Amino acid sequence: MKLFNCTSCGNLVFFENSTCISCQSKLGFLPDELTLVALEPAGTKLWRVAGSENGDRKYRKCYNYEVHQVCNWMVRDGQDGDFCQACSLNRTIPDLNDQKKKFHWYKLETEKRRLIYSLLRLGLPVYPQNQDPTGLAFDFLADTPDTLNESGPVMTGHLNGLITINIAEADPVKREDTRRKMGEKYRTILGHFRHESGHYYWDRLVRDGESHDKFRALFGNETQDYAQALSRHHEYGPPADWHRFFVSAYASCHPWEDWAETWSHYLHIIDTLETAHQFGLKVENQWGESDAFTTAQDFDAYRQSDFQVLIRNWFPLTLAINSINRSMGHAHVYPFVLTSSVVEKLEFVHHVIRSAQEVFQIQER
Repeated sequence: MKLFNCTSCGNLVFFENSTCISCQSKLGFLPDELTLVALEPAGTKLWRVAGSENGDRKYRKCYNYEVHQVCNWMVRDGQDGDFCQACSLNRTIPDLNDQKKKFHWYKLETEKRRLIYSLLRLGLPVYPQNQDPTGLAFDFLADTPDTLNESGPVMTGHLNGLITINIAEADPVKREDTRRKMGEKYRTILGHFRHESGHYYWDRLVRDGESHDKFRALFGNETQDYAQALSRHHEYGPPADWHRFFVSAYASCHPWEDWAETWSHYLHIIDTLETAHQFGLKVENQWGESDAFTTAQDFDAYRQSDFQVLIRNWFPLTLAINSINRSMGHAHVYPFVLTSSVVEKLEFVHHVIRSAQEVFQIQER
């Protein structure tokens, strides 16, 4: 994630900020430019970039920014609709008369915007499903006594471009309880968004594409019965040697889940590397002659064409941040082992995305 400077006073501001704490300027994120800017009034409910030479370029606050304060993205004036590029993807949101559900929704939207930022940085198509049948949509649903009695809890998942998230995932106590029951090393809201987006982009980028055969060679044949594979996994658990070939135990249950887990980890890697780059983080080897534990984040991870550069810098960075976390008494930030088989799958994801960038850039021209 990038760091930003207030375009009014130069103070450091962050992706989620809606106000500069230094000069009190209102802030807004411009998804078409992928930047956070200070705003100044430009008419009734209209804003422009403070101090900008493009004073004729006006914006409106996203409806969810203006009314609910759960967003900080802007909409170009003249553009159809009241919602920004991220909020326009919503099909169902929780009952906002319930303050607890509204707070959970706020947490979900915060993490969803981080996902959308990554997808836009990667040059991937992000379209609302109500405008394009191949687009993306989100349902944020809550368990109710009726649904629990009839069909059980809302299941987080993906189907034909629709990503459903149980808003209970925004409750840290419930999420941690689920993580322990599932025996997972890691469970976050952002992780859910990244994983489920992987299913969506498998449909868009792999299923009917030139890389399908290579996918099957690495991940397996996805035509095996998905429901049976999940049932078998939940009843018997992963194979004993899953650590050798998969990034997580869950990834071992079916090729689709292996892809989604690998896709999710690829997004973890590039976004964390970008954050390290923005802070100028360096890891220098102090304990030997090998340079295997040395890194300098002097590149844009989202635009890095050479996957080996990404992975060479990822290993020492995770060693450092995991060790720092342990020094504070916390668990590892990144509690995963990337074997050569997993790295090969990550590299495949990288090349699929790079190929998609070229295709969609051509289409946009």
